[in-house]
Amino acid sequence: MCRIVVLISGHGSNLQALIDAEQRNELGGGHIVAVFSNRANAFGLERARKAGIPTGVLSHKDFPAREDFDAALMERIDAYRPDLVVLAGFMRILTPAFVHHYAGRLINIHPSLLPKYPGMNTHARAIAAGDAEHGATVHFVTEGVDEGPMILQGRVPVLPDDTPETLQQRVHAIEHQIYPEAVRMLCAQRMMAKTSP
Repeated sequence: MCRIVVLISGHGSNLQALIDAEQRNELGGGHIVAVFSNRANAFGLERARKAGIPTGVLSHKDFPAREDFDAALMERIDAYRPDLVVLAGFMRILTPAFVHHYAGRLINIHPSLLPKYPGMNTHARAIAAGDAEHGATVHFVTEGVDEGPMILQGRVPVLPDDTPETLQQRVHAIEHQIYPEAVRMLCAQRMMAKTSP
């Protein structure tokens, strides 16, 4: 089994895509063992509870410094012995200590075809630049924001009448396809590594 911990801050649509993929046995032996949020009202927590997944809330507002929050979160995560830590709309910039602790097993999905448009407002930026296509990138997390090695990309066309909102909807749809696929690939690799002599 490939043990997965998912971190969220909000609605949790990518979390739901992962839950659905696991229920179809399409995560390469992956099993979501816990979901944590920094916001108690994150709807993704309800998604996890409905699926019978343990949840936890750790508010960054309860800690004097970013480093203290990340240290406490690491302690919570490590109790579940994860093979993979998946950021699914977790709206926090992580400290170097956190990133190094999970190096090679911490992944994120970003709504652009990286290295284009790291950071925010990616859909509006793609439209303003006149891009013919846009999409999403699953990547390993490193210290640089949205700079880690790419795992998988999904592409959608930018239509002449697109607004940031309509483009975002199509990018979300492709995210829900490629994030479970990337997790499946990584879990399958880890399962093979565990069983190889």
